[in-house]
Amino acid sequence: MIRVVVPAHLKTLIDHHGEIHLKVGDPVTQAAVLDALEREYPVLRGTIRDTQTLQRRPFIRFFACEEDLSHEDPGAVLPAAVVEGREPFFVVGAMAGG
Repeated sequence: MIRVVVPAHLKTLIDHHGEIHLKVGDPVTQAAVLDALEREYPVLRGTIRDTQTLQRRPFIRFFACEEDLSHEDPGAVLPAAVVEGREPFFVVGAMAGG
């Protein structure tokens, strides 16, 4: 099981609080995790990534194992700790401004 943490406003949207546990087939990539998340919670389609291009929305960031994965290839395999369920994959709403 892949552990996913989403921002509070998305938790409210899906009426789920705490970590989300998803079954994701091999290979476990950003794209595969987001596909599974949107399949499980269709209301999230378009909130994290564009529905047409599947590109990450501005001000959304992805983290795992204390690393910013936001600019990594969405098809790259996630770190082993995420794949093994030891660490969560974080979807974070970035902050901007001064």
